[in-house]
Amino acid sequence: MDRREGMKQIMLLLGVSATMPLQAFDFNKAIDAAGSLTKAASITDADIKAYYSQLSKEYDSQNKVATSGNKYGKRLIHLTRGLNSYDGQRFNYKVYLTSEVNAFAMGDGTVRIYSGLMDLMTDDEVRYVIGHEMGHIKFGHSKKRMQAALTTSALRDTLSAAGGKAAQLSDSELGGLFEKVVKAQHSQSNEREADDYALKFLKTKKYNPMAAVTALQKLDKLSGGRGGGWLSTHPAPKERANRMLKQLS
Repeated sequence: MDRREGMKQIMLLLGVSATMPLQAFDFNKAIDAAGSLTKAASITDADIKAYYSQLSKEYDSQNKVATSGNKYGKRLIHLTRGLNSYDGQRFNYKVYLTSEVNAFAMGDGTVRIYSGLMDLMTDDEVRYVIGHEMGHIKFGHSKKRMQAALTTSALRDTLSAAGGKAAQLSDSELGGLFEKVVKAQHSQSNEREADDYALKFLKTKKYNPMAAVTALQKLDKLSGGRGGGWLSTHPAPKERANRMLKQLS
């Protein structure tokens, strides 16, 4: 096989059209991409959970967490009673004491709700948010992002030195990972899937399913359609509220 034919084979393996002019194909970048794909494929579910565990511990340490005796802690315990294990997944919940209206989830079952969001919403509206975050975990929406983030050049040396095991990341590395994986905006398809999961969750648990609509309407009104907080990673609340309403009609 000559060099030209070999390059075409590499292009096909990487999903690049073989009709692309060879002069426009960066061979060195292709090799790097192939290496990243191989490394990403070798990262196991156990590795991913280990990195999420590092992230959740780090972020918990940076925030004021409500105790079980705090009013927000008591309310969260009430809202999540019986939900530490649900639909084949295990979850752990905490409240961050901050006025920010936000919430997030990680692939190891971590769900964090901000007290500012709890102040804004009724119990069933908070349950919608919890169900939505549970949906992101259930469907593994951040797994590919985690795999990609773990194989960037900034982390390659750390991962290689770990000898195939989950490495202990530095504070700066964890910060970068949090930005790329947890704070990155979800796709519209992921949002719809998580919303549908939350709506089914509300119905299954016999909570008020209209809470999905009213929660999103509150977020839209709060943001003025601009996003921010929970909306920075969970966009377009007005359109999503309308979509939920149609499903309930």
